[in-house]
Amino acid sequence: MKQETALKLLKAGENVFLTGSAGAGKTYTLNQYINYLKARKVPVAITASTGIAATHMNGMTIHTWAGIGIKDFLSDADLKNMKERKYLKEHLENAQVLIIDEISMLHAKQLNLVNQVLKYFKESDEAFGGIQVIVAGDFFQLPPVGKNDERNRDKFCFMSEAWVEAKFRVCYLTEQHRQGDDYLNDILNAIRAQRIDHQHLQALEHTRHQDIGDTFTRLYTHNMDVDNINFKHLNEIETESKQFDAVCDGNEKLIETLKSSVRAPEILNLKKHAKVMFVKNNFDMGYINGSLGEVIGFEEDDDHGILPKVKLTDGTVLLVEPETWSVDNDAGKTIASFQQIPLRLAWAITIHKSQGMTLEAAEINLSHTFEKGQGYVALSRLKSLSGLRLLGFNSQALELDSLAIKADRRFQELSEEAETHYALIDLTPQHNAFIRHCGGTLNETEILRNEKKIAKGGKTNYATATLDETRVLFEEGYDIQDIAVERGLTPATIINHLARLQKEQNLDISVAHPGDEVVEEVRKIYKRLMKRQNAEHFSEDGAIKLRPIVEATSPRMGYDQVRLALLFIQ
Repeated sequence: MKQETALKLLKAGENVFLTGSAGAGKTYTLNQYINYLKARKVPVAITASTGIAATHMNGMTIHTWAGIGIKDFLSDADLKNMKERKYLKEHLENAQVLIIDEISMLHAKQLNLVNQVLKYFKESDEAFGGIQVIVAGDFFQLPPVGKNDERNRDKFCFMSEAWVEAKFRVCYLTEQHRQGDDYLNDILNAIRAQRIDHQHLQALEHTRHQDIGDTFTRLYTHNMDVDNINFKHLNEIETESKQFDAVCDGNEKLIETLKSSVRAPEILNLKKHAKVMFVKNNFDMGYINGSLGEVIGFEEDDDHGILPKVKLTDGTVLLVEPETWSVDNDAGKTIASFQQIPLRLAWAITIHKSQGMTLEAAEINLSHTFEKGQGYVALSRLKSLSGLRLLGFNSQALELDSLAIKADRRFQELSEEAETHYALIDLTPQHNAFIRHCGGTLNETEILRNEKKIAKGGKTNYATATLDETRVLFEEGYDIQDIAVERGLTPATIINHLARLQKEQNLDISVAHPGDEVVEEVRKIYKRLMKRQNAEHFSEDGAIKLRPIVEATSPRMGYDQVRLALLFIQ
């Protein structure tokens, strides 16, 4: 199907499954539709199945947006509690269009939960509460992570009840828009069709000794290979090693679950010049799940002691603070947590962990492939054949899941039928009816003005977007701890948000006042330290450090308590 026909069907308000091979323009088509909706003031929720995929679309994970977290079952009590969360209630009830990118990595159970949640919040028995749902992705990617005894047919979301209910119109994009070396694309399409020939195999084998430069990532099928390579490279660096131990708290069984699902290791050893990858999203700090960088040193921090300093591939330098992964109960209270520096060694990573990434260059070994689709996923991470060094592959490496193959053939047939039927039909009346149904505008002057704003705005400013999310929750009466839990951030980050909102947007933060006694004590210590002008008490930018203030309080205050008090004395 052409992008033009797919857009025509999207604008008509159909539930759509948007698919196609790498380079077919799925993300471009989605962005075109998102801008179309925004220009007409139709509320659109942009989500994805994983953090790194969500950032490509300037959105959030579907798990966060729908409030389902890591659950695979929701009781009536769960739904009732969710409706009492103001922020969740507001955006779920307002949504008219939901986009879920990288749908292949979403488990069938989770799509069913999203369907259940929207029906409840929209008070409708229609699929997904009657709103338009667009799912995008490619089921030749690896299937979602499931239980050990689960078959792929139990995991793929096109086998779910929600998928059947939604009656998705299939738009299988077939035009190729990838720039540069397109022979890799020929190989990928041959794998998709399971028609690999001698010429394709020869082209792959010729990359074995190819020079791909000094900056590349190694992809392997097994964790053991990855760990051995990473430890080998780390040991070759003749500088002092720094060890960072995870801090775990709460229910022991849940902690074990967190340890197995979190990508950050329980014990992290780093050295200067170590190659690392971030394993969590933090838009405030400027990194996402999958960002690559190099450790360039270590620095003492008031709050956390020694921290690694990392230079990202784009030149940005960050002092990396610990992040917290947690499991909360129905009341929002944390019952298990895992805190660690959000890094792992990255000379090599597993193919599973590479999903959603785009790599300029990679050394790949498919000799020990154990799951169908691994070879396709690994090769499709690359932009061109010139960036590939393939060390080897076994007989299973270029095979695909049989159910995914059958489903893909059916998707192509359905898409071709839709293309034939709709290519020459004018759907403008349906387009206008859908905009009116969603409460949008059809005023041409207003649409033109909004289009100019969108074009001028360009990419979403993550820093501004994340501040706005904090402001919404704060103005709805959430306290700092609750905002931190809701947003998956630390209380320190939320306090920093409030400081910026107070300064940049004149936000009244008086309801967060920690009490006159606390503020007065911090004020006295602050003034005393300012008079002494001891260099050890100040950072390079002239700001006073928190540690000397905390150490001077009696009884001892927490860092966040002092950080908050400072907002009311400066």
